[in-house]
Amino acid sequence: MNDRVLVFDGVCVLCNRWVGFVLKHDRAGLYKFASMQSPAGRALLIEHSIDPDDPMSFLLLEEGVGYTDSVAIIRVLSSFGGVWRMLAALLRVTPSWIRDRGYRWVARNRYRLFGKRETCLVPSAAIADRFIRE
Repeated sequence: MNDRVLVFDGVCVLCNRWVGFVLKHDRAGLYKFASMQSPAGRALLIEHSIDPDDPMSFLLLEEGVGYTDSVAIIRVLSSFGGVWRMLAALLRVTPSWIRDRGYRWVARNRYRLFGKRETCLVPSAAIADRFIRE
């Protein structure tokens, strides 16, 4: 499996926008994606002690190590370089208990705030190789 995988909620509008953002800014093609509704995504969440039926965070895997909440976001942003690395550095100076509290509030309310799709994102042929399904 790829060294960097993002496991995301495939029916969450906000989560799908995050995936689109990562695809746009990940010019090196570092990340692969698995929806938590897919067999591969569910297995990865379970392997990292996250309930796939009630996740409160997406999962970032880097070389087999799992990261969640604001730490995962900071690691992804840092990998883009430039202004994104500077933003990540600013986020790092905020105490993690504050960052994660805000993250978890958004995560708990993501469907109410941003909406929910009936089905998971279906990637176009141009990006299909970036998605892990099984």
